[in-house]
Amino acid sequence: MNTIASLHKGEIGYISEESLGFIPLKLLEMGCLPGAEVELVQIAPLKDPLYICVNGSHLAIRKETALQIQILKSEIVHV
Repeated sequence: MNTIASLHKGEIGYISEESLGFIPLKLLEMGCLPGAEVELVQIAPLKDPLYICVNGSHLAIRKETALQIQILKSEIVHV
């Protein structure tokens, strides 16, 4: 199972439909919807939080939340 937390810096994934029940309402309102493109921009020094880009918006999310949001990984890596 791939989650946002399993992405490497610069890697892109797409939020899967199965994650809908696990995504907090606040993230849904900010565009973290099924099918949305997610890129891992940076990881904090202590591995929490994760800095992501979702459809052009930059967000910081906790690792525990990132572990619950399933994604489909893309083969394209941005550097």
